[in-house]
Amino acid sequence: MNDLAPLLTPEGRALLDEVRGTAPADELAVATRLRREHPAALVSAALGQARLRQRAVAKFGAGDAERMFFTPDGVEQSTRASVAAYRAVRLKAMGVTSVADLCCGIGGDAIALARAGIRVLAVDRDPLTAAAARANADALGLADLIDVREADVTEVDTAAYDAVFVDPARRGGRGRIFDPEAYSPPLSWAVRAALKAPHAALKVAPGIPHEAVPAQAEAEWISDGGDVKEAVLWFGTAPGAVRATLLPGPRTLLGRGLPDPEVRSVGRYLYEPDGAVIRAHLVAEVAEEVEGGLVDPTIAYVTSDALLVTPYATAYEITDRLPFNVKKLKALLREREVGILTVKKRGSAVEPEELRRKALPKPQGPHSATVFLTRVAGAPTMLIGAPARAVTGAGPS
Repeated sequence: MNDLAPLLTPEGRALLDEVRGTAPADELAVATRLRREHPAALVSAALGQARLRQRAVAKFGAGDAERMFFTPDGVEQSTRASVAAYRAVRLKAMGVTSVADLCCGIGGDAIALARAGIRVLAVDRDPLTAAAARANADALGLADLIDVREADVTEVDTAAYDAVFVDPARRGGRGRIFDPEAYSPPLSWAVRAALKAPHAALKVAPGIPHEAVPAQAEAEWISDGGDVKEAVLWFGTAPGAVRATLLPGPRTLLGRGLPDPEVRSVGRYLYEPDGAVIRAHLVAEVAEEVEGGLVDPTIAYVTSDALLVTPYATAYEITDRLPFNVKKLKALLREREVGILTVKKRGSAVEPEELRRKALPKPQGPHSATVFLTRVAGAPTMLIGAPARAVTGAGPS
Protein backbone atom coordinates (compact mmCIF):
# COMPACT_ATOMS: atom_id res chain seq x y z
CA MET A 1 0.00 0.00 0.00
CA ASN A 2 1.93 3.04 -1.23
CA ASP A 3 -0.89 5.34 -2.33
CA LEU A 4 -3.97 6.37 -0.38
CA ALA A 5 -5.57 8.26 -3.24
CA PRO A 6 -7.64 5.31 -4.57
CA LEU A 7 -9.10 4.74 -1.11
CA LEU A 8 -10.19 8.39 -0.92
CA THR A 9 -12.37 8.10 -4.02
CA PRO A 10 -16.10 7.33 -3.68
CA GLU A 11 -15.42 3.76 -4.83
CA GLY A 12 -12.59 3.36 -2.36
CA ARG A 13 -14.60 4.75 0.55
CA ALA A 14 -17.53 2.47 -0.32
CA LEU A 15 -15.18 -0.51 -0.30
CA LEU A 16 -13.80 0.50 3.07
CA ASP A 17 -17.33 0.58 4.45
CA GLU A 18 -18.03 -2.85 2.98
CA VAL A 19 -14.92 -4.56 4.38
CA ARG A 20 -15.14 -2.96 7.82
CA GLY A 21 -14.74 -5.57 10.55
CA THR A 22 -13.72 -8.37 8.18
CA ALA A 23 -12.18 -11.20 10.19
CA PRO A 24 -8.78 -12.50 9.01
CA ALA A 25 -10.27 -15.93 8.31
CA ASP A 26 -12.85 -14.36 5.95
CA GLU A 27 -10.49 -12.15 3.96
CA LEU A 28 -9.90 -14.55 1.10
CA ALA A 29 -13.59 -15.13 0.50
CA VAL A 30 -14.37 -11.40 0.76
CA ALA A 31 -11.52 -10.52 -1.61
CA THR A 32 -12.62 -13.11 -4.16
CA ARG A 33 -16.17 -11.76 -4.15
CA LEU A 34 -15.21 -8.07 -4.35
CA ARG A 35 -12.68 -8.56 -7.16
CA ARG A 36 -15.53 -9.48 -9.47
CA GLU A 37 -16.67 -5.84 -9.39
CA HIS A 38 -13.60 -3.84 -8.31
CA PRO A 39 -9.91 -3.69 -9.30
CA ALA A 40 -7.86 -6.28 -7.45
CA ALA A 41 -5.34 -3.68 -6.21
CA LEU A 42 -8.11 -1.53 -4.74
CA VAL A 43 -9.68 -4.50 -2.97
CA SER A 44 -6.31 -5.48 -1.50
CA ALA A 45 -5.72 -1.89 -0.35
CA ALA A 46 -9.14 -1.72 1.28
CA LEU A 47 -8.64 -4.99 3.14
CA GLY A 48 -5.17 -3.89 4.21
CA GLN A 49 -6.56 -0.61 5.52
CA ALA A 50 -9.31 -2.49 7.36
CA ARG A 51 -6.68 -4.59 9.13
CA LEU A 52 -4.76 -1.46 10.13
CA ARG A 53 -7.93 0.16 11.45
CA GLN A 54 -8.65 -2.88 13.59
CA ARG A 55 -5.14 -2.69 15.06
CA ALA A 56 -5.53 1.05 15.66
CA VAL A 57 -8.64 0.68 17.83
CA ALA A 58 -6.46 0.03 20.89
CA LYS A 59 -4.77 3.43 20.45
CA PHE A 60 -7.49 5.60 18.97
CA GLY A 61 -10.79 3.97 19.98
CA ALA A 62 -13.24 2.46 17.52
CA GLY A 63 -15.00 5.74 16.73
CA ASP A 64 -11.87 7.42 15.33
CA ALA A 65 -10.01 4.35 14.09
CA GLU A 66 -12.85 3.33 11.77
CA ARG A 67 -12.70 6.72 10.03
CA MET A 68 -8.95 7.27 9.94
CA PHE A 69 -6.28 6.19 7.46
CA PHE A 70 -3.12 4.40 8.55
CA THR A 71 0.21 3.09 7.40
CA PRO A 72 1.79 0.07 9.10
CA ASP A 73 4.46 2.27 10.71
CA GLY A 74 1.82 4.84 11.60
CA VAL A 75 -0.17 2.35 13.66
CA GLU A 76 2.97 1.10 15.38
CA GLN A 77 4.59 4.45 16.16
CA SER A 78 1.70 6.87 16.67
CA THR A 79 0.91 8.23 20.12
CA ARG A 80 -1.94 6.67 22.06
CA ALA A 81 -4.91 9.09 21.93
CA SER A 82 -5.15 9.40 25.72
CA VAL A 83 -1.49 10.40 25.98
CA ALA A 84 -1.74 12.86 23.09
CA ALA A 85 -4.85 14.42 24.64
CA TYR A 86 -3.09 14.85 27.99
CA ARG A 87 -0.14 16.56 26.32
CA ALA A 88 -2.43 18.83 24.29
CA VAL A 89 -4.30 19.89 27.43
CA ARG A 90 -1.03 20.70 29.14
CA LEU A 91 0.11 22.84 26.20
CA LYS A 92 -3.25 24.58 26.14
CA ALA A 93 -2.88 25.40 29.85
CA MET A 94 0.44 27.08 29.04
CA GLY A 95 -1.39 29.50 26.78
CA VAL A 96 -0.26 27.84 23.55
CA THR A 97 -2.51 28.59 20.57
CA SER A 98 -0.35 27.28 17.72
CA VAL A 99 2.07 24.37 17.42
CA ALA A 100 4.55 23.22 14.78
CA ASP A 101 4.21 19.42 14.93
CA LEU A 102 7.45 18.12 13.40
CA CYS A 103 7.59 14.46 12.35
CA CYS A 104 3.78 14.36 12.64
CA GLY A 105 3.35 10.79 11.38
CA ILE A 106 -0.26 9.94 10.57
CA GLY A 107 -1.40 12.88 12.71
CA GLY A 108 -2.29 11.43 16.11
CA ASP A 109 -0.80 14.32 18.09
CA ALA A 110 -2.02 16.92 15.59
CA ILE A 111 -5.56 15.61 16.05
CA ALA A 112 -5.35 15.92 19.84
CA LEU A 113 -3.90 19.43 19.58
CA ALA A 114 -6.60 20.55 17.17
CA ARG A 115 -9.32 19.12 19.41
CA ALA A 116 -7.88 21.25 22.21
CA GLY A 117 -8.44 24.29 19.99
CA ILE A 118 -4.79 24.67 18.94
CA ARG A 119 -3.80 25.52 15.38
CA VAL A 120 -1.28 23.00 14.01
CA LEU A 121 1.31 22.89 11.27
CA ALA A 122 1.89 19.13 10.80
CA VAL A 123 5.09 18.24 8.94
CA ASP A 124 6.40 14.91 7.69
CA ARG A 125 8.81 14.19 4.86
CA ASP A 126 7.28 10.85 3.83
CA PRO A 127 4.64 11.40 1.10
CA LEU A 128 2.37 8.51 2.15
CA THR A 129 2.53 9.46 5.82
CA ALA A 130 1.76 13.10 5.08
CA ALA A 131 -1.14 12.00 2.88
CA ALA A 132 -2.51 9.90 5.76
CA ALA A 133 -2.22 12.85 8.17
CA ARG A 134 -4.07 15.09 5.69
CA ALA A 135 -6.78 12.47 5.14
CA ASN A 136 -7.20 12.05 8.90
CA ALA A 137 -7.57 15.77 9.51
CA ASP A 138 -10.29 15.84 6.88
CA ALA A 139 -12.00 12.63 8.08
CA LEU A 140 -12.28 13.95 11.63
CA GLY A 141 -13.45 17.43 10.62
CA LEU A 142 -10.23 19.15 11.74
CA ALA A 143 -8.84 20.32 8.40
CA ASP A 144 -9.44 23.97 9.30
CA LEU A 145 -7.03 23.67 12.23
CA ILE A 146 -4.44 21.28 10.79
CA ASP A 147 -2.20 22.33 7.90
CA VAL A 148 -0.26 19.29 6.68
CA ARG A 149 3.00 19.90 4.88
CA GLU A 150 5.22 17.34 3.17
CA ALA A 151 8.73 18.59 3.93
CA ASP A 152 12.01 17.93 5.70
CA VAL A 153 11.44 19.15 9.27
CA THR A 154 14.97 20.53 9.47
CA GLU A 155 14.05 23.06 6.79
CA VAL A 156 10.79 24.31 8.34
CA ASP A 157 10.62 27.80 9.87
CA THR A 158 8.76 27.55 13.19
CA ALA A 159 9.14 31.17 14.27
CA ALA A 160 5.43 31.94 13.82
CA TYR A 161 4.31 29.24 16.30
CA ASP A 162 3.89 29.38 20.09
CA ALA A 163 5.30 25.90 20.55
CA VAL A 164 7.20 23.14 18.82
CA PHE A 165 6.43 19.45 19.21
CA VAL A 166 8.95 16.94 17.88
CA ASP A 167 8.42 13.19 17.68
CA PRO A 168 11.64 11.80 16.12
CA ALA A 169 11.62 8.39 14.48
CA ARG A 170 12.98 5.86 16.95
CA ARG A 171 12.88 2.77 14.76
CA GLY A 172 15.25 1.75 12.01
CA GLY A 173 15.79 -1.24 9.78
CA ARG A 174 16.98 -3.27 12.78
CA GLY A 175 14.19 -2.30 15.16
CA ARG A 176 14.15 0.13 18.09
CA ILE A 177 16.82 2.80 18.32
CA PHE A 178 18.12 3.41 21.84
CA ASP A 179 20.76 6.06 21.19
CA PRO A 180 19.00 9.48 21.18
CA GLU A 181 21.56 10.79 18.70
CA ALA A 182 20.53 8.02 16.30
CA TYR A 183 16.92 9.26 16.28
CA SER A 184 15.73 10.81 13.04
CA PRO A 185 16.23 13.72 13.46
CA PRO A 186 18.79 13.42 16.29
CA LEU A 187 17.84 14.57 19.78
CA SER A 188 20.47 17.33 19.64
CA TRP A 189 18.72 18.86 16.61
CA ALA A 190 15.32 18.56 18.31
CA VAL A 191 16.69 20.35 21.39
CA ARG A 192 18.00 23.21 19.24
CA ALA A 193 14.59 23.49 17.58
CA ALA A 194 12.90 23.47 21.00
CA LEU A 195 15.07 26.26 22.36
CA LYS A 196 13.97 28.55 19.54
CA ALA A 197 10.33 28.46 20.65
CA PRO A 198 8.62 29.86 23.78
CA HIS A 199 7.41 26.33 24.60
CA ALA A 200 8.32 22.90 23.30
CA ALA A 201 7.73 19.21 23.93
CA LEU A 202 9.99 16.46 22.63
CA LYS A 203 8.70 12.90 22.68
CA VAL A 204 11.45 10.42 23.49
CA ALA A 205 11.73 6.76 24.43
CA PRO A 206 10.94 6.05 28.11
CA GLY A 207 14.32 4.37 28.44
CA ILE A 208 16.22 7.59 27.76
CA PRO A 209 19.15 7.87 30.20
CA HIS A 210 18.63 10.64 32.73
CA GLU A 211 22.06 12.01 31.90
CA ALA A 212 20.87 12.58 28.31
CA VAL A 213 18.13 14.98 29.47
CA PRO A 214 19.22 18.57 28.69
CA ALA A 215 19.62 20.91 31.65
CA GLN A 216 17.04 23.28 30.13
CA ALA A 217 14.34 20.60 30.06
CA GLU A 218 11.75 19.21 32.42
CA ALA A 219 11.49 15.44 32.07
CA GLU A 220 8.17 13.64 32.35
CA TRP A 221 7.49 9.92 32.14
CA ILE A 222 3.92 8.91 31.25
CA SER A 223 2.11 5.61 31.81
CA ASP A 224 -1.39 4.71 30.70
CA GLY A 225 -3.24 1.94 32.50
CA GLY A 226 0.00 0.91 34.18
CA ASP A 227 2.02 0.62 30.95
CA VAL A 228 4.83 3.14 30.43
CA LYS A 229 4.23 4.77 27.06
CA GLU A 230 6.79 7.52 26.62
CA ALA A 231 8.91 10.26 28.09
CA VAL A 232 8.52 13.94 27.22
CA LEU A 233 11.13 16.67 27.48
CA TRP A 234 9.40 19.98 28.14
CA PHE A 235 10.96 23.38 27.45
CA GLY A 236 9.66 26.68 28.76
CA THR A 237 8.31 25.08 31.94
CA ALA A 238 10.55 24.11 34.90
CA PRO A 239 14.13 23.25 33.90
CA GLY A 240 15.50 20.30 35.84
CA ALA A 241 12.11 19.19 37.15
CA VAL A 242 11.21 15.50 37.01
CA ARG A 243 7.70 14.10 37.11
CA ALA A 244 5.81 10.85 36.62
CA THR A 245 2.27 11.09 35.24
CA LEU A 246 -0.25 8.27 35.40
CA LEU A 247 -3.23 8.04 33.07
CA PRO A 248 -6.15 7.94 33.31
CA GLY A 249 -6.35 10.77 35.75
CA PRO A 250 -3.98 12.40 35.34
CA ARG A 251 -2.09 11.85 38.57
CA THR A 252 1.33 13.52 38.66
CA LEU A 253 4.15 12.86 41.10
CA LEU A 254 6.80 15.59 41.20
CA GLY A 255 10.37 14.80 42.15
CA ARG A 256 11.55 16.41 45.38
CA GLY A 257 15.19 15.48 45.15
CA LEU A 258 14.97 12.90 47.93
CA PRO A 259 17.93 10.63 48.73
CA ASP A 260 17.65 6.92 48.02
CA PRO A 261 15.40 5.17 50.56
CA GLU A 262 17.01 3.10 53.27
CA VAL A 263 16.96 -0.67 52.99
CA ARG A 264 14.80 -2.35 55.63
CA SER A 265 13.52 -5.79 56.45
CA VAL A 266 10.43 -7.01 54.63
CA GLY A 267 7.34 -5.68 56.37
CA ARG A 268 3.70 -6.60 56.14
CA TYR A 269 3.18 -4.80 52.84
CA LEU A 270 5.04 -4.65 49.55
CA TYR A 271 4.50 -1.72 47.18
CA GLU A 272 5.12 -2.08 43.47
CA PRO A 273 5.65 1.44 42.03
CA ASP A 274 4.12 2.32 38.67
CA GLY A 275 6.55 1.96 35.79
CA ALA A 276 6.56 5.71 35.13
CA VAL A 277 7.60 6.30 38.74
CA ILE A 278 10.48 3.85 38.37
CA ARG A 279 11.61 5.33 35.04
CA ALA A 280 11.51 8.82 36.55
CA HIS A 281 13.64 7.65 39.51
CA LEU A 282 10.95 8.71 41.97
CA VAL A 283 10.77 5.54 44.05
CA ALA A 284 12.05 7.53 47.03
CA GLU A 285 9.01 9.80 46.82
CA VAL A 286 6.71 6.76 46.94
CA ALA A 287 8.66 5.25 49.84
CA GLU A 288 8.21 8.46 51.80
CA GLU A 289 4.46 8.47 51.13
CA VAL A 290 4.02 4.94 52.46
CA GLU A 291 6.55 5.23 55.29
CA GLY A 292 8.63 2.47 53.76
CA GLY A 293 12.07 1.44 52.56
CA LEU A 294 13.61 -0.80 49.92
CA VAL A 295 13.84 -4.58 50.16
CA ASP A 296 17.24 -4.35 48.44
CA PRO A 297 19.37 -1.36 47.41
CA THR A 298 19.12 -2.33 43.72
CA ILE A 299 15.42 -3.30 43.58
CA ALA A 300 12.47 -0.93 43.10
CA TYR A 301 10.17 -2.72 45.54
CA VAL A 302 9.14 -0.74 48.62
CA THR A 303 8.20 -2.46 51.87
CA SER A 304 6.31 -1.05 54.84
CA ASP A 305 4.30 -2.09 57.87
CA ALA A 306 1.70 0.56 57.00
CA LEU A 307 -1.00 0.32 54.34
CA LEU A 308 -1.34 3.85 53.00
CA VAL A 309 -3.21 5.09 49.95
CA THR A 310 -1.07 6.14 47.00
CA PRO A 311 -1.98 6.15 43.31
CA TYR A 312 1.67 5.69 42.40
CA ALA A 313 2.11 2.11 43.59
CA THR A 314 0.10 -1.09 44.03
CA ALA A 315 0.10 -2.54 47.54
CA TYR A 316 0.31 -6.27 48.34
CA GLU A 317 -0.03 -7.93 51.72
CA ILE A 318 2.86 -10.34 52.18
CA THR A 319 2.09 -13.61 53.93
CA ASP A 320 5.29 -15.60 53.35
CA ARG A 321 8.97 -15.05 52.65
CA LEU A 322 10.98 -17.99 51.29
CA PRO A 323 14.44 -18.48 49.82
CA PHE A 324 14.10 -19.28 46.14
CA ASN A 325 12.99 -22.92 46.05
CA VAL A 326 10.43 -24.24 43.57
CA LYS A 327 9.59 -27.34 45.62
CA LYS A 328 8.83 -25.30 48.73
CA LEU A 329 6.70 -22.91 46.71
CA LYS A 330 4.81 -25.79 45.12
CA ALA A 331 4.07 -27.32 48.53
CA LEU A 332 2.91 -24.00 49.94
CA LEU A 333 0.56 -23.37 47.03
CA ARG A 334 -0.90 -26.85 47.37
CA GLU A 335 -1.41 -26.33 51.10
CA ARG A 336 -3.13 -22.97 50.49
CA GLU A 337 -5.34 -24.44 47.73
CA VAL A 338 -4.14 -21.88 45.20
CA GLY A 339 -5.67 -22.23 41.74
CA ILE A 340 -4.58 -18.90 40.25
CA LEU A 341 -0.95 -17.78 40.50
CA THR A 342 0.42 -14.40 39.41
CA VAL A 343 4.20 -14.22 39.11
CA LYS A 344 6.07 -10.91 39.15
CA LYS A 345 9.79 -10.39 39.11
CA ARG A 346 12.40 -7.72 39.61
CA GLY A 347 16.05 -8.62 39.91
CA SER A 348 15.53 -12.27 38.99
CA ALA A 349 16.54 -14.19 35.87
CA VAL A 350 13.72 -16.72 36.26
CA GLU A 351 10.96 -16.46 33.67
CA PRO A 352 7.52 -16.01 35.33
CA GLU A 353 5.76 -18.43 32.97
CA GLU A 354 8.36 -21.11 33.60
CA LEU A 355 7.94 -20.80 37.38
CA ARG A 356 4.16 -20.79 37.11
CA ARG A 357 4.25 -24.01 35.09
CA LYS A 358 6.55 -25.76 37.57
CA ALA A 359 4.96 -24.48 40.78
CA LEU A 360 1.35 -24.92 39.71
CA PRO A 361 1.31 -27.72 37.12
CA LYS A 362 -2.31 -28.61 37.85
CA PRO A 363 -4.16 -25.53 39.11
CA GLN A 364 -6.81 -26.51 41.61
CA GLY A 365 -8.37 -24.72 44.50
CA PRO A 366 -10.45 -21.57 44.93
CA HIS A 367 -7.69 -19.22 46.09
CA SER A 368 -5.24 -16.96 44.28
CA ALA A 369 -1.76 -15.74 45.16
CA THR A 370 0.99 -13.49 43.88
CA VAL A 371 4.64 -14.44 44.10
CA PHE A 372 7.42 -11.88 43.73
CA LEU A 373 10.77 -13.17 42.50
CA THR A 374 13.31 -10.69 43.75
CA ARG A 375 16.35 -10.14 45.92
CA VAL A 376 16.19 -9.28 49.61
CA ALA A 377 19.46 -8.04 51.03
CA GLY A 378 21.17 -9.55 47.99
CA ALA A 379 19.66 -13.05 48.33
CA PRO A 380 17.25 -14.58 45.78
CA THR A 381 13.89 -14.56 47.53
CA MET A 382 10.24 -15.38 46.95
CA LEU A 383 7.66 -13.13 48.59
CA ILE A 384 4.12 -14.52 48.54
CA GLY A 385 1.00 -12.47 49.09
CA ALA A 386 -2.08 -10.92 47.52
CA PRO A 387 -3.31 -7.44 46.60
CA ALA A 388 -4.01 -5.47 49.75
CA ARG A 389 -7.67 -4.57 50.09
CA ALA A 390 -8.37 -3.05 53.50
CA VAL A 391 -7.14 0.49 54.05
CA THR A 392 -5.73 1.15 57.51
CA GLY A 393 -4.67 4.71 56.88
CA ALA A 394 -4.85 7.55 54.43
CA GLY A 395 -1.98 9.04 52.52
CA PRO A 396 -1.49 11.55 49.74
CA SER A 397 -3.65 11.21 46.66
